[in-house]
Order: sequence, then structure tokens, then C-alpha cells
Amino acid sequence: MTDALPPLLLQFAATVLLSFVLGLELHSYRRSQDEGIGFGTTRTLTLIGAIGFVLWLLDGVQANVGAPQVFLHPANGGTAAAIASDLLGTRGLYLAGLAVLAVWLAVDLWPRVARSTRAASQPADNGGALLPSLIALVAYALGPLVLTQPDWFVAAVMVVTILMLGEKPLIRRLSDAFPSAEGVTLAKFLIIAGLVLPLMPASPLPGLPTLSYQKVWLAVVAISGLSYLGYVAHRYIWPKAGTLVTGIIGGLYSSTAVTIVLGRESRTDAGIAAQAPAAIVVAIMMMYVRLLVLIALLGHLDAARALLLPFGTIVLGSGVVAFVLWRIGSRTAAQSASAVQLGPHNPLALPIALLFAALFIAFAAITQFITTHYGAGALKLLSLLVGFTDINPFILSLVATHGVVNPSLMVSAILVASVTNNLVNAGYALVLARQRAMVPVAGWFALCLVAALFWTGWL
Repeated sequence: MTDALPPLLLQFAATVLLSFVLGLELHSYRRSQDEGIGFGTTRTLTLIGAIGFVLWLLDGVQANVGAPQVFLHPANGGTAAAIASDLLGTRGLYLAGLAVLAVWLAVDLWPRVARSTRAASQPADNGGALLPSLIALVAYALGPLVLTQPDWFVAAVMVVTILMLGEKPLIRRLSDAFPSAEGVTLAKFLIIAGLVLPLMPASPLPGLPTLSYQKVWLAVVAISGLSYLGYVAHRYIWPKAGTLVTGIIGGLYSSTAVTIVLGRESRTDAGIAAQAPAAIVVAIMMMYVRLLVLIALLGHLDAARALLLPFGTIVLGSGVVAFVLWRIGSRTAAQSASAVQLGPHNPLALPIALLFAALFIAFAAITQFITTHYGAGALKLLSLLVGFTDINPFILSLVATHGVVNPSLMVSAILVASVTNNLVNAGYALVLARQRAMVPVAGWFALCLVAALFWTGWL
């Protein structure tokens, strides 16, 4: 049916509809904050969006459904005056509308800012003075976005804007809980990821022709970023999460840390002790999910597909075991478990990133050396031994060094190393907790190791 409608009409309707949705969201936000209607009603934002669309069209930019356009580049190599002249010549009406809107917003904003300044005794977020003006600018930009950009980009702009309006309590809670030290650490990481990574040479490392400096640092950025998401979720979004939720979230950045903390806390807290076995199994289960995501994000889709069956089997089996242990713990718990704190460990700390890079290169070099000089048997032994250390650099270095290891042997080594590490973690829990409830956890992962050795043909 849409094929019979003019493309321009569909784009105009999309702009009006999106502007209307922004108006509704702003109205809902104001009602939730007990604010007056003020500037930026639903009708006003809808008309602003429509006007932006019309002015952009009148400037001569043609709509083209399904073929995103880009802004015309100003005079190549021209001066600032030439660029300004070009902009005024090709975007004059739209820029004039933007200037009028800016003046209008400034006239409306000034009294509200003055009132907020005078009302010093009221909460600092009383007026939300800038928010309606910013939403109006987004509405004015929707027309050009719909006309020139892909649908996914327009959707992303809308999602971010609506989230900023609708998730104020969560954003405020996160902002209040986020200490300045975390902001400094995150800023350093963004500089390293955004500035250092593009500057890393694509040339191979000495002695490792299949591994480049850029690949190493990309792996560091990927695992540090994913681990940090889990760290922030546990520390600032759900800081008082229960034992089982701690296992789910904590497993995204360190299943070993979760296992050690829960094992230690189980000795003094009966509530945690009842749910700790299930939480540890869940944390280790999430480790497999994280590994698959990391391998896929780094572009090793063939390795991710090859690992999907064994990893998926362990995840499903661990889910069943965790559910059974959770039901048993729910019946035996004498009291509700208190919140579990995993400690101040920050996975974005620069020394941790550098250590990971060093281990990544070291494992790649060791793997190449032993497979070249001693064959597959030595790699099998290495994968068993690596299970007693941090397996992330070993696994990611294996998938990054294409051609060094046979693909089937690589999958087997990754599987055995990960399951060995699981059994080691279960041993930590058993020793630290000193409780019989941890025996099924160790038994399950011992069974997984035996099954993995049979599946790989190593037994």
C-alpha cells in the first residue's frame, strides 16, 4: 500500500509523527515533575518539526526514499567566508528558521533561568530550564534527518531523546552514585580507545605475523569495555542486588571475583550461603556468554559459530543446575540474603589493560612456539594449565592468530581451558565456603570437564 503513496508524503508524515511523539514525551515528563505546560507543547513541537521539514525542502534538497543523502560539501579549500556564503546560499531558509527559533527559545528561556536562580531554596532541578529548548531543536532537526539520513540513525536519535526524558530517576541515581574518580578513569579509557587505537599500526608484531598491534589493542578495548558495563551495572545501577542477581551481573566482568566473594561471604551469612551455589553457577554460565560476544565483536565469527554448540550446551546445562540449586536454597534459607559487594575492582584501570595486553601477546607467542616445535599435544597440555590462570587473553589470542592453530584444535583448546577454569573456580568456592552446599557446583563442572575431554577426543 505504501508503494502507491508519494515518497515525500511518507517522509513528511514520519517527521510530523516523530515530532508529535517528542511532544507527548515532553508533556509526560512535565506532568511527572509537577511542572506547568509552558513552552513546548505537543502541538508546538509538531509544528516546529513540520516547519523544519518544509524549509529544508524549499532550500532545494530533494527527498529520496531508501537512498540516504549527505550534506553538500562547501567550497573545497575555501575560506571561512566562502564556506559561510555557500551555506547561506544553499541552506538560507533553513538557517534563517533556525535563527528565529533560537531567538524565540532564548526569549522563553531567560525568564525561567532567572526564576530558577532566584528560587535558591528550591531543588536544583526544579525548572528543567534547558530541556524544552533542547527538545525543540531536536524536533526542528527531524525533517533534515528523515530526508537525508538512514532510518536506523533517525531511530537512534529518537531513542536517545526519549530515554533522556523518560529515565530521569535512573539517570539521576547513576549520576549521584558515580564518583569523580570513576569519571576520570572512564575519560582516560575513552582517550585510549578513541585516540590510541586508531594510531596503532596495522603491522604485525615481531615474530607473530598473524597478530598486529591494532588487533592486540582492539582486544583490550573490547574486553575492558564489556567488563566495565557489568561493573557499572552492579556497582551503581543495582548496588543492593541479591545473591543471584550478583551472579548474573558480576559474571559479565569477572566470574572468578564473584566466586571468591560469594564463597567468603557464605561462611558468615546464612542467606548468602543458601543462594551462593546457584549464583556461582550462573556467574560461570555468564562467562560463556561474555566470551561468545567478545569473539563475535572482534570479528571472529567462524570461531564463534564453532563454539556455539559446546558453549550453548554448557550454558543450558548450567541454567538447569542453577535452577535446581536455587530451589533447594529457597527451601533451606533461614533469612533473606543481604546485598553482596564485589569490592572496588575497576576493570578499566590502565594497569589492568596493560597487563591484559602483555598476557595476550605472551600467550600468542607461547601458543605459536609450542605448536611449531611440539605439536598439538603440547597445546592440549597448555590449555589445561591455562585454566588455572586468566583464560581471557589465552582464548582471544588463539582466535586472533589465524592459521597458527588448526580450527578444530583451537575450538577444543578453548573449550578445555574454559571448563578447567570453571572447575578451579568451583574449587575456590568449596575451599572458601567450607560447606557441603558447594559440592554439587564442583561436581557439575568436574562432569563438564570430563564431557569436554571426551567431546574433543582428548580422552
